Amino acid sequence: MFNAEKTKNDIVDWIARWFEENGANCAAVVGISGGKDSSVVAALCAEALGRGRVVGVMMPNGVQSDIGAAESLADFLQIRRYTVNIRAAYDGILAEMDRAGIAATDQTRFNLPARLRMSALYAVSQSVNGRVANTCNLSEDYVGYSTRYGDSVGDFSPLSMLTVTEVRQIGRALGLPSALVDKTPADGLTGKTDEENLGFTYQVLDEYIRTGLCPDAKIREKIDHLHRVNQFKLKLMPSFLHID
Repeated sequence: MFNAEKTKNDIVDWIARWFEENGANCAAVVGISGGKDSSVVAALCAEALGRGRVVGVMMPNGVQSDIGAAESLADFLQIRRYTVNIRAAYDGILAEMDRAGIAATDQTRFNLPARLRMSALYAVSQSVNGRVANTCNLSEDYVGYSTRYGDSVGDFSPLSMLTVTEVRQIGRALGLPSALVDKTPADGLTGKTDEENLGFTYQVLDEYIRTGLCPDAKIREKIDHLHRVNQFKLKLMPSFLHID
């Protein structure tokens, strides 16, 4: 049975040790959206390092209707926060592509903000002596629900071996407000919830990941397909091995 309190404490210890080895005086830089994953990661880092060594970065693409949730997280944890609006960069790249005669696809428009946000996070991190936190969880990673070289990367990853269900339990163990822990997951890009985009619920996915059980054969087949075709996102870039 999953022990949220023990796991929370283990992650806190792991983060503290990682920073001792990889940035003893560095800050944890977290892109905060107000969703459960970034909220839990920021809270774990605050407990591991102290709130003075956690930097929250809000990165709206123009106007973000739910940015108040990210602001409330920063207030709750009492961490530094910055807002870096990526709209000018987003519009600029698409405009330059258009001038070059390249028609941006819908997928390009959906994924570009995630990649710009990661660029912004690393720019902030290098400027404040930081290390970038990855906020993906196991459920998302399992079916490839992330943007390669966007939210899929970072310097350390506290939640990548934990399902959505488990992340929520850790959020409660951390004492985070329910409005943050139980907020409906959405990518902030397509206008849909995660579950609408995936075609199944996280509850079903988490049960399948942990037990191998999924009563609906079509959903099981879809999960297996997404897992198979997205494996490349979790692997290092392949290199040609030259042997004389």
